[in-house]
Amino acid sequence: MKIKEVRKTIIEFMKEVFNKDAEIIKITKTEEGWSSEAIIFEESAFIKSIGLPTKVQDRHIYVVKLDNELEVISYERKKDNEEE
Repeated sequence: MKIKEVRKTIIEFMKEVFNKDAEIIKITKTEEGWSSEAIIFEESAFIKSIGLPTKVQDRHIYVVKLDNELEVISYERKKDNEEE
């Protein structure tokens, strides 16, 4: 049941931060708590920077870490060239 709680916590956190639904692609138990990866689709920064209207979405993967009490302790976007 704990992993379902972790998943729910991450989805709620991502919704609160990005106002978008996240897709959880990885959850791992660690010594510090939990580590996960979530996909968020965001408006293309490049297309936006050149001033074109578009519905193009970029896929970004975020690493979200939780402690053992399921509090989010960090999150960051993975660089596009980071290895899995």
